[in-house]
Amino acid sequence: MNHMQNLLSVYPQREARALYMLVMEVAFGLSPTQVLTGKDKELSEDNQILLQNIIGRLLRKEPVQYILGQADFCGHTFHVESGVLIPRPETEGLVRLINLQHPTPCSILDIGTGSGCIAVSLALLGHQVTAFDVSAEALCIARKNARELHADVDFRQEDILHPSHTHQLWDVIVSNPPYICQSEAEQMDSNVLDYEPHMALFVPDDDPLLFYRSIAEYASNHLKPSGHLYFEINEAYPTETASLLEKNDFLQIKVHLDNFRKTRFISAIKK
Repeated sequence: MNHMQNLLSVYPQREARALYMLVMEVAFGLSPTQVLTGKDKELSEDNQILLQNIIGRLLRKEPVQYILGQADFCGHTFHVESGVLIPRPETEGLVRLINLQHPTPCSILDIGTGSGCIAVSLALLGHQVTAFDVSAEALCIARKNARELHADVDFRQEDILHPSHTHQLWDVIVSNPPYICQSEAEQMDSNVLDYEPHMALFVPDDDPLLFYRSIAEYASNHLKPSGHLYFEINEAYPTETASLLEKNDFLQIKVHLDNFRKTRFISAIKK
């Protein structure tokens, strides 16, 4: 059976080839050279059945990261499944920005940690990291990633819209919260809409800054003096997000571009 031909019925040629090569490497341990020399045609019967199952899932537009159970982020391989968002390469810029501005170890809180990709990556750079998420399933996956990557992160189940009381203060608070408006869903690919957790993606159309407001209020009370706040943001609302931070007495508010020159991050300092 020509699996590449099947993939080409759904994906552009370059993407189909990249998906097939990734599956061969991760699931079957075959290098691109081995695939080109036909080793993929010599799979055992059991592996042929497994490959057929994987191809079927890809044809239904299920993300390959969920199928293979892993995604790369900041040079590390993270376990992912449907309970967490797939780490995006753009978000790596948030980790780089924080580490660039805080080259010596500091205390960091990651709000809405999901797979733990931001928290674990920062911990592996030497920072003391705490991470919140409302989802018990996400925290289970994040803890697994921390264990497998030997990162020391303090994970806690917290709803940032209704946070519990604590006197703890951090040098840095970072968040990549839900920020896609429901009305934007129709423009999104089915592999995201049909498979990734909506609670980690969407906010109401009438309150697109819902999480930014709660996190800014929390940060104003839980950052140390001159502490830093970092967000990944919806590129449609940089001005509104900056205005919200101003109202919460943050200073030196700056918008940052990602590697694709898109408005992606915002940073601010507690007054």
